[in-house]
Amino acid sequence: MSAKGFLGVGLALSLAAGAAQGQVAERKTLTLDGARRVIAAAVAEARRNQAGGVIAVVDEGGNLMALERIDGTFAAGATISIGKARTAVLFKRPTKAFEDIIRNGRTAMVALPDFTPLQGGVPIVVDSQVVGGVGVSGASSAQQDEELAIAGANALTASPSASTATQSSPATLYFDKSRVAASFAKGGVLVGSAEGRNYMVHTSRRDKDGMAEVHALDTDIIYVTDGAVSFVTGGTVTGGRAIAPDELRGSGIQGGETRRLGKGDVIIVPNGTPHQFVGVHGPFTYYTVKVR
Repeated sequence: MSAKGFLGVGLALSLAAGAAQGQVAERKTLTLDGARRVIAAAVAEARRNQAGGVIAVVDEGGNLMALERIDGTFAAGATISIGKARTAVLFKRPTKAFEDIIRNGRTAMVALPDFTPLQGGVPIVVDSQVVGGVGVSGASSAQQDEELAIAGANALTASPSASTATQSSPATLYFDKSRVAASFAKGGVLVGSAEGRNYMVHTSRRDKDGMAEVHALDTDIIYVTDGAVSFVTGGTVTGGRAIAPDELRGSGIQGGETRRLGKGDVIIVPNGTPHQFVGVHGPFTYYTVKVR
C-alpha cells in the first residue's frame, strides 16, 4: 500500500492484539507531503497578515517531520514551535487549553515532561483521527500563533473518497460541532486563505466595541449566531490608518447607517465600505465569510 495519500495522509495497517486471527487495524498516517502542505498553508496565512513565525509539524508520535522559519523570526521560535506541536498531538488537545488550565491555578501541570503549555499548538485531525500536530511561535501574538497553526491544520481537514478524488479536485472541509464551539469560545480563523482560496471563514467573537474597519478587497458576509449589537456601515472613518495592505482601521465612523443585529441576522458588507460594531455588552458571536 502506498504511503502517499491525496492529501498527504497515508494508510497503514497495524497488527491487533489477536494477530493469530489475522486481525488488523487501519489507521491514517501523516506523510511528508502532508507535513509540507500544512507548512505551506500556515506560511501563506502568515504572509497574508504580514506576520513572522516558525511552523513545526510532527507526526502522531510527536516526532518532527517539517520545520520552516519565516525570515526575521527569533531563533528560539523553532524550539518553542516544536514543543507546542508535540504537546498538541501527544495530549490530543490545543495547547491553549493547558495554558488556560495553568492560568486558572493548576500550576502542577508544568512539571509534566516534554510539555509546552503555550497557545499556538493544535492537533492535525483527519476523519476524527489525530495524525499529527502543528505548532507556531513568533507571530505577532499568541492568538496569531494559534490562527496560523489552525490554518495549517485545516489544509488536511478533508477526506474525499479515493474512488472520486483527483489531484485537481478542491478538498471538502468539515468541522464537527465541538471544534466549531472551541473556535467560537475565543474567536479565530476556521478556514484560511491558503492554496489559492478566494474566501476565508472566521468564527468571530466580540466582548467589547470594535474599531472602524475598511477592507479594500474583502467583502464580509456576516451571520449572527448569538448576542445583539449595533452595527454601523457607510459614512467616513475618523482617525483612519493603514494597518496592512488594503486594510484600514480608525477610531470611529462619522455618518453612516446604524442597524441592530441579533441572532439569525445576516448582513453583507461590500469591500471598501466602512463598518463598526458598537454597543457590545457580553459575548457577541458571528460567522464572517470573507470573499475576495
